[in-house]
Amino acid sequence: MTKLSYLHEPGVLQNLATRYELNEIYTYTGNILIAINPFQRLPHLYDTHMMEQYKGAALGELSPHVFAIADVAYRAMVNEGKSNSILVSGESGAGKTETTKMIMRYLAYLGGRSGVEGRTVEQQVLESNPVLEAFGNAKTVRNNNSSRFGKFVEIQFDKSGRISGAAIRTYLLERSRVCQISDPERNYHCFYLLCAAPPEEREKYKLGSPESFHYLNQSKCYKLDGVSDAEEYLATRRAMDIVGISEEEQEAIFKVVAAILHLGNIEFAKGKEIDSSVIKDDKSRFHLNTTAELLRCDPKSLEDALIRRVMVTPEEVITRTLDPEAALGSRDALAKTTYSRLFDWIVEKINISIGQDPNSKAIIGVLDIYGFESFNFEQFCINFTNEKLQQHFNQHVFKMEQEDYEKEQINWSYIEFVDNQDVLDLIEKKPGGIIALLDEACFHTFVCGSMFPKSTHETFAQKLYQTFAKNNRFIKPKLSRTNFTISHYAGEVTYMADLFLDKNKDYVVIEHQDLLTASKCSFVAGLFPALPEESSKSSKFSSIGSRFKLQLQSLMETLNSTEPHYIRCVKPNNVLKPFIFENVNIIQQLRCGGVLEAIRISCAGYPTRRTFDEFLLRFGVLAPEVLDGNSDDKTVCQMILEKMGLKDYQLGKTKVFLRAGQMAELDARRAEVLGNAARMIQRQIRTYIARKDFILLRQAAIQLQSCWRGISACKLYEQLRREAAAVKIQKNFRCYTAQFAYLTLQNSAIMLQSGMRAMTARNEFRFKKQTKAAIKIQANLRCHREYSYYRSLQKAAIVTQCGWRQRVARKELRKLKMAAKETGALKQAKDKLEKKVEELTWRLQFEKRLRTELEETKAQEIAKLQEALHSMQIQVEDANTRVIKEREAARKAIEEAPPVVKETPVVVQDTEKIDALTAEVESLKGLLLSEKEASEEAKKAFADAETRNKDLTKNFEEARGKVDQLQDSVQRLEEKLSNLESENQVLRQQALTMSPTGKSISARPRTTIVQRIPENGNIINGETKPAHDAALVVASPKDPESEEKPQKSLNEKQQENQDLLIKCISQDLGFSGGKPVAACVIYKSLLHWRSFEVERTSVFDRIIQTVASAIEVPDNNDVLAYWLCNTSTLLMLLQHTLKASGAASLTPQRRRSSSASLFGRMSQGLRASPQSSGLSFLNGRMLGRLDDLRQVEAKYPALLFKQQLTAFLEKMYGMIRDNLKKEISPLLGLCIQAPRTSRSSLVKGRSQANAVAQQALIAHWQSIVENLNNYLKIMKANYVIHQKPKKTLDEITKELCPVLSIQQLYRISTMYWDDKYGTHSVSSDVISRMRVMMTEESNNAVSSSFLLDDDSSIPFTVDDLSKSTQQVVVADVEPPPLIRDNSGFVFLHQRSD
Repeated sequence: MTKLSYLHEPGVLQNLATRYELNEIYTYTGNILIAINPFQRLPHLYDTHMMEQYKGAALGELSPHVFAIADVAYRAMVNEGKSNSILVSGESGAGKTETTKMIMRYLAYLGGRSGVEGRTVEQQVLESNPVLEAFGNAKTVRNNNSSRFGKFVEIQFDKSGRISGAAIRTYLLERSRVCQISDPERNYHCFYLLCAAPPEEREKYKLGSPESFHYLNQSKCYKLDGVSDAEEYLATRRAMDIVGISEEEQEAIFKVVAAILHLGNIEFAKGKEIDSSVIKDDKSRFHLNTTAELLRCDPKSLEDALIRRVMVTPEEVITRTLDPEAALGSRDALAKTTYSRLFDWIVEKINISIGQDPNSKAIIGVLDIYGFESFNFEQFCINFTNEKLQQHFNQHVFKMEQEDYEKEQINWSYIEFVDNQDVLDLIEKKPGGIIALLDEACFHTFVCGSMFPKSTHETFAQKLYQTFAKNNRFIKPKLSRTNFTISHYAGEVTYMADLFLDKNKDYVVIEHQDLLTASKCSFVAGLFPALPEESSKSSKFSSIGSRFKLQLQSLMETLNSTEPHYIRCVKPNNVLKPFIFENVNIIQQLRCGGVLEAIRISCAGYPTRRTFDEFLLRFGVLAPEVLDGNSDDKTVCQMILEKMGLKDYQLGKTKVFLRAGQMAELDARRAEVLGNAARMIQRQIRTYIARKDFILLRQAAIQLQSCWRGISACKLYEQLRREAAAVKIQKNFRCYTAQFAYLTLQNSAIMLQSGMRAMTARNEFRFKKQTKAAIKIQANLRCHREYSYYRSLQKAAIVTQCGWRQRVARKELRKLKMAAKETGALKQAKDKLEKKVEELTWRLQFEKRLRTELEETKAQEIAKLQEALHSMQIQVEDANTRVIKEREAARKAIEEAPPVVKETPVVVQDTEKIDALTAEVESLKGLLLSEKEASEEAKKAFADAETRNKDLTKNFEEARGKVDQLQDSVQRLEEKLSNLESENQVLRQQALTMSPTGKSISARPRTTIVQRIPENGNIINGETKPAHDAALVVASPKDPESEEKPQKSLNEKQQENQDLLIKCISQDLGFSGGKPVAACVIYKSLLHWRSFEVERTSVFDRIIQTVASAIEVPDNNDVLAYWLCNTSTLLMLLQHTLKASGAASLTPQRRRSSSASLFGRMSQGLRASPQSSGLSFLNGRMLGRLDDLRQVEAKYPALLFKQQLTAFLEKMYGMIRDNLKKEISPLLGLCIQAPRTSRSSLVKGRSQANAVAQQALIAHWQSIVENLNNYLKIMKANYVIHQKPKKTLDEITKELCPVLSIQQLYRISTMYWDDKYGTHSVSSDVISRMRVMMTEESNNAVSSSFLLDDDSSIPFTVDDLSKSTQQVVVADVEPPPLIRDNSGFVFLHQRSD
């Protein structure tokens, strides 16, 4: 770059950027090589072919390359016999380590030879890099493989230029990284490699993942992108083999590394005594024992060494315990000391294995050290080294310039350059330098111990502030009490003095020394050799700063004795990606590396220099006339420069020396002359080319015109010829087309005529055939119509006769039954009850078996539901965990927000500082505003995080709701599936029922068919009776139906729903709006489950059994009335819902039987019309919209269920009737005896006894009335009775009271008044008609008695009373709480519109 026309920072930067885009990563600045890290593999730059090209090539002959610098150093060493050194510098991530590897590869290529036992020295030198990288490199923020130590490699050569030995010197390993790392950095590579070792080795060392160790899990970065730790571990073991480390030594090395990891997991807790500590828990105890096992020392001794200290005084030896914090410091100190000794041993072992040649002729040293950074003590020492190297660099560059000027014998003056000697004095000067003050503070702390106040980082910082208050290179930060800033040559660097004292201490704790010296492992004991007797009693003070200063002094002496060569490595970007060139970052690195300073030194003198031949060859065109003379080159060059008017140039013996910018001026003049000459040449050439093109174009146009005219004539002739041929072809084609069309038309006409004639003939034949068939159909239809009319007349006559005879027979039967006694009816009822008890006993056993099966099925379903619930709970817990993590992330974002910088008040002491302080206050205000903006951004980020958290919570709640909805949907789908299976079963049964074979009907209950004589229509066999009772037909095990296997339930869910329904109706559900809840729930459930349409089901028997168990207490009228209402309501709903099928028509009908009591007649009325809707008067209300109920074709179990309900209804009426008779029969007997006593007392003339009898009679009647009122209240509370309807005269005389005469009916109707409704019991029209009939029958009356007969029965039917009931909607009944929330009874929530 010294040959650039414009040698300044923009020009240098542009040149580097242009070359970087072309993958030219190397550039010269004089003898300095600038290497830009490409962040990608460029194998073509480093192969053997490239080494062959640069071997022996002069510097600058080929493209810039690291091989060229190495070759120059090697040639200078061989030719001059002087040692050389190559200084590789740059910041972390710039590629220094890789550049060093390339240099050693090239030097090994030039001077390689075979070593002992098959290993070459150059191979050992190259393979030492992986070992040193594994134990000395780590990932930092800027670099994934950053060297955390300085390294100077000495490659020794013999007289013939062959490598005869090598040595590696290391400087300042970063020991603090062993115990403390920050995110996202990593610890040293060897820890992670050992954790990725094969399983058998990890088990041997008792290691796990890196996350389980305290020294590694302080950062969340455990792996490097594109790097396999397991493969690197194996490569490191191979490299250790090559450099001569035996298997036993490798085993011992990794045991020490594993012991350090386990040592970091030992934690301490407060002991019982003050300022004491003990092992925290069993886990820490395990790691303590493991560490002792790996180091082969006593666990108790290790514990004592960590938590106890021995102080030797002239009087006695004092043992004191450490508090937990001090114990942790002792643990970390042992880890750092052990790792540092291990690293030094590895370096020494590599040097011994490689072998050093004490008789070597010369050496080539390669220095690899990291560049300027901030903050810690180790970097302070490295920056001190860089200052030394920069001073060496400045002196070397200035010396080269001076030698070049003296060689050419030109007049020159002294060139000023930045001298950093004052910075070096600030750091290393005795006794007032920073290192001296640091050693003094550490020594004070070491000597005083616990008897006197110790020096702290704050006292050390205050000492620095006081000592260097007037030093221009030392700056005290405004807002810190411990930080300090040094103005290095590369810029200002701020250091934190918090850990300077701790990191500067280099002495070993005596307890640690004694512990590891006594180790049974020879390797560990070798790391800690026994101290001399006088030093074993007490620790001697030593510091890292002093030791490093001595090492640096030795290094500088070595460099001063060699010929230096400089390589400046540059990192193009901070993201470590290729093809990204950051100008600001690179220019800063060039300044820090001294490259721009070297350019400035060159520019201050004569940066541009050319030999006379090169100058004349380039700039001779500026004065061509002077080249024709016989003058020498120096004179010609001077004449050209004078003609151009340049000044301040110098002419040496062989070169022309130009000031900065003069080369650019000469290039501009040269470009102008060359441009004028080029334009003249272009003008002449363009004239010649244009004339030549015109002549060629004219000749081509003439030739083209002649050819085109010939082609046009040929085309015209061809067109005329084609037209003549086309006319001839058209004539022949049209003739052929006309002939073909005529023939086609002729054939079509003939074919159409034949088709029409055939169609006409077919139509005539079809008409005759249809006429004949119609006549035949009419004859049959008229015959059938007349025959049907005859059969209908015959059937009507028979029906009329049967009806009249039935009415006559019914009247006769009624009279016979009225004459019968009550005991006969009771005996029949008792026999019937005994039969039903036997039937119910058998059903109870059957239901118990079914219930056992249902409970097992239900238990399995509950287990499945619990498993599903458990899986859902796990998903909910995962969602809650994600929400908690989001909240923790938001909280961490708030905590990591930068604090607001507060303005520090400054006391103005004099007028001269007002302006400076005002400016500083303004800058602080600007910083405050920027920090406030940062705080606001952090708050916004926190608000966004909270918003996202709320959104996640909301999404979680929505997801939970969707899960619940999906569960409900799944349950509904299961119910729909069961319904579909039920419908499918019903359709199959209907198909079997409708089959022409009639086999399915034969299995239903049969009745005896009535046979009549056609002549008179009389019944031969009398009334039909069922062969068996309906209930017994189902229950009998010998019946054909019972031999079939019972149909299994559709699914387990159906059984659970049935169990829940039975459990629900067994409770007293009460009434909802005057409607019995139990009846409505049973009806809707059976209708929804389609139980009426199946051939076999057990739900009807279970409902009947529940009702039977509820009415086992005959004296409880409330329970009887409650179930009376529910049973009658359910029976009426079934009557309106069930549609008679084939089996229904064969259901036996009950006959009405006469009874002497009121309730007996009511039950007879029920039996007389089981197909009617008259049962609804029992519950006091009419279930409205019955006409809208869906008609269902009932199967036999449904019809049997209906008959059983009818029987229970009669039974409950009989029980209520018997209870009423038991209560009022004694009272009625007393009432009957009272008139006789009254008549006897009148005969004897006892008026006083008459009054007493009269009062007793009244009391009896009042008791009867009270009993009746109680019964009426019970009936009304259970909605059994309602407003009675008014009967017509025909209904009273024929149905209700057929035995009473008109006079008796008239007296009853006019004698009583309905106090509740304020009306007569019958209407006025009926009473008026009774009067007319009484007058008409007065002449024919047999008896005019108005007294009632003893058998005053009132026979009426349920149809008469059901007409006056109110309407009720079944869907409006609220389901009971037990099944309200159950998914299997969702259909109960449906409402009517």
